[in-house]
Amino acid sequence: MTLTSDRPEKTATSAFDPDALREKYRQERDKRLRSDGNEQYQNITGRFAHFLDDPYVAPGFERAPLTDEIEVVVIGGGFGGLLAGARLREAGVKDIRLIEKGGDFGGTWYWNRYPGAACDVEAYVYLPLLEEVGYMPTEKYARAPEILAHSRAIAEKYDLYTNACFQTEVTDLRWDDKAARWIIHTNRGDAMKARFVCMANGPLHRAKLPGIPGVESFKGHAFHTSRWDYAYTGGDSNGGLTGLKDKRVGIIGTGATAVQCIPHLGEAVQQLYVFQRTPSSIDVRNNRPTDPEWAESLEPGWHQRRMDNFNVLVSGGFQDEDLVNDGWTDIIRNLLLRVSDEQGGTLSPEDLERVMELADFEKMEQIRGRVDTVVTNEATAEALKPYYRQFCKRPCFHDEYLDTFNRPNVELVDTKGKGVERITEKGVIADGKEYELDCLIYATGFEVGTDYTRRSGYELYGRDGQSLTDKWKDGVSTLHGIHARGFPNVFIMGGSQSGFTVNFPHNLNEQSKHIAYIISEAAARQARTVETSKDAEENWVNTIIQLAQLRQKFFEECTPGYYNNEGKPGERSGQNAWYGAGPVEYFKVLSDWREEGSLKGLELS
Repeated sequence: MTLTSDRPEKTATSAFDPDALREKYRQERDKRLRSDGNEQYQNITGRFAHFLDDPYVAPGFERAPLTDEIEVVVIGGGFGGLLAGARLREAGVKDIRLIEKGGDFGGTWYWNRYPGAACDVEAYVYLPLLEEVGYMPTEKYARAPEILAHSRAIAEKYDLYTNACFQTEVTDLRWDDKAARWIIHTNRGDAMKARFVCMANGPLHRAKLPGIPGVESFKGHAFHTSRWDYAYTGGDSNGGLTGLKDKRVGIIGTGATAVQCIPHLGEAVQQLYVFQRTPSSIDVRNNRPTDPEWAESLEPGWHQRRMDNFNVLVSGGFQDEDLVNDGWTDIIRNLLLRVSDEQGGTLSPEDLERVMELADFEKMEQIRGRVDTVVTNEATAEALKPYYRQFCKRPCFHDEYLDTFNRPNVELVDTKGKGVERITEKGVIADGKEYELDCLIYATGFEVGTDYTRRSGYELYGRDGQSLTDKWKDGVSTLHGIHARGFPNVFIMGGSQSGFTVNFPHNLNEQSKHIAYIISEAAARQARTVETSKDAEENWVNTIIQLAQLRQKFFEECTPGYYNNEGKPGERSGQNAWYGAGPVEYFKVLSDWREEGSLKGLELS
């Protein structure tokens, strides 16, 4: 039977009024809407450039410029670059060079060493190449030092340290059509040549500061969480911040990073002020050591099966068993229960959306109820409750964050959606009150919605000197999110028009396998260049636009954040979206394309 949408929404099991919640969500969203969108953030250049200094390397590194030729250059040493390098090695590519601006591999886990840093997707699916490297994480949610060590182990396993260029930033790529090579210029004076280039710049690459008036005027100590200053705070990523025992500290931001470091700050400082614009959703983490008997029982292929199982569930699909069984998949269990309550009938799209919204309401009511059970001060508890749909912002999972606000030395400064008003020489002004500080920490995240070349830090100049910025000025244009016409032999990883998933390394892994296949096929077919055809690119763009419309209403109703272009989803070109049918279908598109075997949509010359 087909269910109709006039069924009463408030059931015996519902302890909430859906209409009242929808209105509350609208009110909270409207408090946070602002005209400047992504422009509210301060570009970290010029007088702010020191916020991007690398605190993990000795100053004064120099080397001679390189002008040699490499078969494949991979830009970025995080999980994307490591996966690309690994899959290329498996495909038989010997001549590989990775370029990384940091002093070692690790990407976001090289930079983010703040106290409490850990993965928020379970390590058994988040860490790549576990079976290949022969490693089992020590905990369900591995901490930053362990993840960084695993990154280095991948590089060792696949011989990626050989020929790598660290402490090196690409400044531009220029296509030499006659030689069919890319000329890669860097801040080290390099002009190296590459036949193929994989761009694994990473989605969490370029740190951002809030564009708050007076941000440059603070006379105390200040740093961004992605460049944590342990020389000032003392301690390490496990805490023990003894240098802050007599300090008044402020932290701006209450997203995933802040949620992890605030408990350590609260434990260490004389006084902590947490400046909040929008509260995060804080679910139970329940971290625990890895059970050795369970690890021994796993059969070959377990890692891919577990990743696939998690990916299907968090994408709204069905699996006979929930292997990960965590806060991410809990909302799907709520949905399955609701669907079964609908008498097993076939749901129309409208009814499915209604059921999903009610399951979402139930989950978020649970999240808000948890705040009341933990936080003792009623006003603080109310301010910490998130009023928006579960996936409007990235959910957080932590077992000590909420408790921190019961400490007498910790004060939540709730700006009621407006944000901090001004930064002064002595501290921060919020709601007309100045909070004097010794140290100001920016937990303000990374650029997401800005132009690709701004985030990557370099420009590409393809055929006839056209820049990628110019090509994409009216919207991203690719095939599979990987190829851009006019830019032969370049592969883009993890960007728009590809498959967004909660477990982002899963997407990078699937793209890496795809890229390695194409490069090996180009060698087998003795092709000098590989480039998407005009028709294939146009067809993929049209597909992206059509699918993006399916989620437009959801994101318009969300509180502002990087998921919805800071509250302006309509201003972002529909073609800049992820593949709207979801990551499961996107991965199938890639695997079916490889299985077909003709390299359909690519021009080889």
